[in-house]
Amino acid sequence: MSVRVCLFSESFVTFRLDFDRKPPATVSHRPPHSLNNARIQIECRCLITDKVTGTTHVFVLGASCKTERVGVDRDIWTCPNADFAPIFSNDEFMNLKTFARAGVEVECFPPGSGTQSDRQSGRIDDVFDHVRIDIVEVDAVVLETAGDIVSATLANQPLVAQTTVENERYSAMIEYPVKTMNANERDLVYQTDTGPVLLPDLSRAPDELLPGFELAFAAFNCSDWTELLVRVPTEISESISVFHYSKSIRVDCRNRILRIGGTLCKEP
Repeated sequence: MSVRVCLFSESFVTFRLDFDRKPPATVSHRPPHSLNNARIQIECRCLITDKVTGTTHVFVLGASCKTERVGVDRDIWTCPNADFAPIFSNDEFMNLKTFARAGVEVECFPPGSGTQSDRQSGRIDDVFDHVRIDIVEVDAVVLETAGDIVSATLANQPLVAQTTVENERYSAMIEYPVKTMNANERDLVYQTDTGPVLLPDLSRAPDELLPGFELAFAAFNCSDWTELLVRVPTEISESISVFHYSKSIRVDCRNRILRIGGTLCKEP
C-alpha cells in the first residue's frame, strides 16, 4: 500500500525576524542586525484531529540548535547557552530552551522587557514578521511485515514511522524519520530508537494543544504499542534539576513503518 509521507530531509520551517517591523520578543541579547531568516529542518510532524469538529491541527518540530548571535565576528554563542527547539502550528509557536539547569530564566532584550523562561509560547503574529512551513510529501510504501522492515533497514532505504494515539476527543498521528533502527535478519526482529518526536497531551482543549507538547524518543518493535522516553525536569541533587530524557511511558497505539522509494530486497 502506498501513502503520502513527509520527506523530512527536504522539509523546513523558516521564521523571519524583522526588528524594523516588530520589536524583539524572543531574544536575550542586542541583535547585531535588524533582519534574520532562520531556516530549520523539520524533525517531526504531528496531526491532531478533533473528532468533535473534524478539524485537523498540524504541528511541526524544528531540529535542535544552540542559542546564538547571528552575523558577529566573535562570541557567537550566548551565555548562558541553551539547546533551542521550536514548535510551530499555523498561527502559534513554542520555543523550548534547555539550559544547564531546569528553571533558568534570562533577561529579554531590550532590558526591562521581562524575562524569558525555558518554555516560551505565543502567537506568531505577535512576534515574527513571517513564518513559513514547507512540507514536501512523497509516496511511501507501508512495510507490512517484520521481514520487510528488516530488509528495508539493511538495504539502507529511508524509513518513516507513523505512531497514532487516540482518546475520546482526538486522534493524533505522530510522523517522524527513523534515524536509528535495530534489525535482526535471523529472527526477523526490528526495533526503532529514534527522536526527538512530539508527544501531545490529548487531555487539553484545542487552543491549548501546542503548549502541552513534550519531547520524547520513541521505541517500538511491533504495531500496537510504543515506549516513549520523555524529556522532563530531572533531579540530580537536592537543589538542582536538569532537563533529561528520563521518564519512560508505554502507550497503546498503532505503529507503522514506511519505505520511501527504492525496491524492496527480500534477501537482507
